[in-house]
Amino acid sequence: MRVLVVEDDRRLARALMRGLREAGLRADAVGAAAEALDAVASASYDVIVLDVMLPGGQDGFSVCSEMREGGISTPVLMLTARDSVDDRVRGLEAGADDYLVKPFAFRELVARIRAVTRRHQPRSSVVEVGEVRLDATAWSVTVAGQPVAMTPKEFAILELLMQNAGRLLTRSHIEEHVWDTDLHTESNLLEVYIARLRRKLAAGGATDLITTIRGAGYRLEAHGSCVPSSGAPASV
Repeated sequence: MRVLVVEDDRRLARALMRGLREAGLRADAVGAAAEALDAVASASYDVIVLDVMLPGGQDGFSVCSEMREGGISTPVLMLTARDSVDDRVRGLEAGADDYLVKPFAFRELVARIRAVTRRHQPRSSVVEVGEVRLDATAWSVTVAGQPVAMTPKEFAILELLMQNAGRLLTRSHIEEHVWDTDLHTESNLLEVYIARLRRKLAAGGATDLITTIRGAGYRLEAHGSCVPSSGAPASV
């Protein structure tokens, strides 16, 4: 999941970026209205965390309105230090999907981010391919009913592949949606994570689920085979 943080308080923006990345989300940050509008016009985000108070004469309400008028339907979670009913109504009327008052608990922010994105996604938070079941709400993966431990990055890659089962996903597409920094073209980090996923899924009995399309990317087979675990790792 890719998040755009629009916050002019640099210290808070850095803290939000760090926390979101630790939660397994990709996060970018800008500090002004014009930068926010440029960012959403040039990149695809799953959710926008938008502060109401911004420098330069354009506040978060007007930014949200302008995005909606421009046809941008990305979920918006507004942050503000003001807790009046009028402000909350104004934010919702501007097109915001949710409203969080400062100060807030970080885990509530993450929960609200996941909630607004789920509401905008027609797909269920639970995805199943063969014997593999991923529950984004519970942050869990099971193979044939047995839990499989995943790091945040492994979970994010698997979730993306499972939501697009049967479709080829290019390396750049996966990296854009999972990593918070651009990877060098010669980096093999994605390959390392794919290998880890294969080993973990194979250990639970799901083999040949992730196919490498040389020079193109990866595809998670819509009907991946599942066999009893032999304890042997899958080939990379």
